[in-house]
Amino acid sequence: MSVNLVKGQKINLRKEGGDSLTNVMVGLGWDEVEQKRGFFSSLFSAPPADIDCDASAILCQNGKLVDKKDLVFYNNLRHYTGTVVHQGDNLTGAGEGDDEQIFVNLDALPQIYDRIVFVVTIYQAYERKQHFGLIRNAFIRVCDGRNGRELCKFNLSENYYGKTAMVVGELYRSQGEWKFNAIGQPTNDNSIIDMAARFQ
Repeated sequence: MSVNLVKGQKINLRKEGGDSLTNVMVGLGWDEVEQKRGFFSSLFSAPPADIDCDASAILCQNGKLVDKKDLVFYNNLRHYTGTVVHQGDNLTGAGEGDDEQIFVNLDALPQIYDRIVFVVTIYQAYERKQHFGLIRNAFIRVCDGRNGRELCKFNLSENYYGKTAMVVGELYRSQGEWKFNAIGQPTNDNSIIDMAARFQ
């Protein structure tokens, strides 16, 4: 049975029988708030651009990012070890369920990595004057990668008006076991490179 997490809550990740997990799928989703436009603005201006949210994973050693090759995002969908794989960029957030998915092979992940941070940024947020106040129903969930069974879900229900990026959650290794931490920390970063600098 899936656990609904609250901000700051941590949970051990285990299979149904209690064994340690070997693979997980981290799904992130969101919906765009319909942007209301007046009659005259609809006649004389282009429609507002779709909000393109980008999910990324930051692989850390001793809690820190030490090399940009440890960023998995829309321009680098596969970590060089093959253990963290992004399924591709969703440009609009349209549709039900996960908008972007990242698969992690925990068993094969080299021991030097002890933390994987999941972040979401809005593509060209400042140029397009977009922010998380225009997003609703955002969530992150962790599933058993073998059978798709949802282990936990964190709904981001706070008001993030004016914020352009977010640290959503993290997988971290503790005493030989993997745990998940629901974070939900908004920032005003404008790209994954800006976000990554926070973990160096």
